[in-house]
Amino acid sequence: MKKYVLCCLLGLFQWTSAWAQHSLQGTVYDGAGQPLAGASLMVLGEAPKGQISDAEGQFRFQALAEGKIQLQVSFIGFKTQRIEVQLPRTSPLTITLEEQTFTTEAFVVYGTRASELVPTTFQNIDKQELGKLNLGQDLPMLLNYTPSVVTFSDAGAGIGYTGLRIRGSDQTRINVTLNGIPLNDAESHGVFWVNMPDFASSVESIQIQRGVGTSTNGAATFGASLNIQTDVLEEEAYAEVDNGVGSFGTLRHTVKAGTGLLADRWAMDMRLSRLTSDGYIDRASSDMRAFFVSGGYYGEKHMLKVNIFSGQQETYQAWEGVPEHLLATQRTFNPYTYDNQVDNYQQDHYQLIYTGQLAPNWNAHAALHYTYGRGYFEQFRPNDRLRNYGLPALQIGGQSIERMDIIRRRWLDNDFYGAVYSINYVSDDGRLDAIVGGGANRYVGDHFGELIWMQFAADNAIRDRYYDNVATKDDVNVYSKFTYEWLPRLHVFGDLQWRGIGYTFEGINNDLRDVSGEVQFSFWNPKAGFTYLLSDKASVYASYAVANREPVRRDFTDSPIVDRAPRPERMQNVEAGIRAKSGRWNYEATLYLMDYRDQLVLTGQVNDVGAYVRDNVDNSYRAGIELMGGYALSSKWRVGGNAAFSRNKIREFTAFIDDFSGEAFRQEEQTFTHTTLAFSPDVVAAGHIDFEPVKGLELNLFQKYVGSQFLDNTMNADRMLAAFWTTDVRASYRFKTGVLPEVTATLMVYNVFNRLYEPNGYTFSYFLPDEGPSGRTLVTENFFYPMAGTNFLASLKVRF
Repeated sequence: MKKYVLCCLLGLFQWTSAWAQHSLQGTVYDGAGQPLAGASLMVLGEAPKGQISDAEGQFRFQALAEGKIQLQVSFIGFKTQRIEVQLPRTSPLTITLEEQTFTTEAFVVYGTRASELVPTTFQNIDKQELGKLNLGQDLPMLLNYTPSVVTFSDAGAGIGYTGLRIRGSDQTRINVTLNGIPLNDAESHGVFWVNMPDFASSVESIQIQRGVGTSTNGAATFGASLNIQTDVLEEEAYAEVDNGVGSFGTLRHTVKAGTGLLADRWAMDMRLSRLTSDGYIDRASSDMRAFFVSGGYYGEKHMLKVNIFSGQQETYQAWEGVPEHLLATQRTFNPYTYDNQVDNYQQDHYQLIYTGQLAPNWNAHAALHYTYGRGYFEQFRPNDRLRNYGLPALQIGGQSIERMDIIRRRWLDNDFYGAVYSINYVSDDGRLDAIVGGGANRYVGDHFGELIWMQFAADNAIRDRYYDNVATKDDVNVYSKFTYEWLPRLHVFGDLQWRGIGYTFEGINNDLRDVSGEVQFSFWNPKAGFTYLLSDKASVYASYAVANREPVRRDFTDSPIVDRAPRPERMQNVEAGIRAKSGRWNYEATLYLMDYRDQLVLTGQVNDVGAYVRDNVDNSYRAGIELMGGYALSSKWRVGGNAAFSRNKIREFTAFIDDFSGEAFRQEEQTFTHTTLAFSPDVVAAGHIDFEPVKGLELNLFQKYVGSQFLDNTMNADRMLAAFWTTDVRASYRFKTGVLPEVTATLMVYNVFNRLYEPNGYTFSYFLPDEGPSGRTLVTENFFYPMAGTNFLASLKVRF
């Protein structure tokens, strides 16, 4: 048997080695004959390969198949070129780029993202890589295979309410910008991806920064950040139709079109999307619509662009999760049965973006933005107390009625607007690259509730508000950032940001308490580090950063400001790593420490109306190592993956457990030391194998492993999410016909081996009376959000 396996392996090696493999090398120059360092080169095709020219403008691709290839070369301020090259080729290629007669969005990306010379930990994901996985799932699910990321979905299939954690940091600590404009909700700090259906279809690229990151990637960066760039100019006119179908009644329809560059100055692009799904969890349906419209003027030195996009969603609520005792028998259980138990919300975005060259060494970027959101979630409340709505008991036929069935809506109507800006200077010799910038934003959110039906008529009208409060939040920041080549190959980095926040509340909260109050914060967030180029293909870096983060809305409303104000979180972040690549392989390794002061965590403590509140813990930390790499075995086979190993600890905190065993309610306090932070697995890993047997056909195998996670911070094995390992496969075939210039058929099968797993959940415990010696017993209730078993999504995309 061993000899048989060995022979098979040798045969496979000989087979793959027999395929023709060729290299391509050359140099990129500008019009004056000077080498262009940092030019982007891409071998186009079903599995594009990218590279950046080195300090001498040189590049080298390896493991290329014989025949004609398309090589795309681009650089800021120069025309993009596509060159057809016949392989094998014995002589180096010489490429001269012409200066561009119009300005594009390139500086928006350049001015807001980290480059190879910035000592921070990041990953870039381009449109082609994202498009391979984009079959209708929300954006977090498309990032599932990136380092240190754990994704989850309330409905169980990646459509509807979804989320992600990076290094254990949840969405409230992951800062997201869209074309440099803040996207996180100003109060909850979260991002509700459900309000942006099919948004990945309008994304050009994403940069994920793990750790604090840079000020240009978002003013409120803390645990991690996502910098998203929407579609950029396509110089040729196009149209695209993408229709999809999948498990659980999923249907997706997307239409895109663009004018290309008109009169060398103007362009317009648009997208319409409709996405529906029944969801894996019972009744966890989604009905979502979206559009994206973009138009711009592209002058010789200035660009002005308008983006208008909107998402409208109606999703049936699957927020409660599945009780642990039902997982084995009713895995798709949903306690809600009322037919309109839905979340209904719409969010409109308006962006006016400018970028331009002010002088030979000076560039500028500025944007005005406005977001209007409005909607509600509706709930049927059986036998609810009238006093919860400020209503007196009803007197009917001499009977006092204090409870009845009620249908309520809780509304959020908000406006978010402001401006961001930056000015970039690059010295003549290229050694100094400096940016100054900032932003000012205001959020106004109206929170109110209505009773739209009652079992018995009471003395209130249908639009009467039983609570109503308005929050206003002002957020201002300024920063200065630079990289400087201090010594040959040694680049130093500095970044200093000041951020000021004013936050006011006025009115009655949904628990009928007056939550009026005001808080002010002022933060200094310094960052410094260096990058040393070991060679043209390898570098090492190290950095130190400080970040501060204000509490979220519920920390203030649940813990009244006048009694016990929550403190801001503070984090010191150290990153050190190595990056290296060649034509056939690449690898990265990162060591990190995220040391917190006053991190806000759930401890089980309740406020005066019984709501659980978060409390500051003095000391906690996340520390780990992240590994990432890839290797081209041949022109047809590629492998890659990443793994993160970490420790995530609270040094000491006090937990509170509800005790109903006595005559009066109380909370028992328990102190824990060196426990693991909730939802922070010690191991997260992903891997992939890519195979192209023939031109146009691509097969992919994806693996994902997530270690066990605790549901709370007590490190109790009875409150835990089990480790899981999933396997997904993808097949894609791209071809052309005499009528249709480009057709792509894609099939993705998720969870091939039908693993039963839950990446998210929650827990609570309490004491009840008992006849035993202690007089009480501890009851723990766990709730989970199961993911679907084997399921699929498929699409057929036609591009004209």
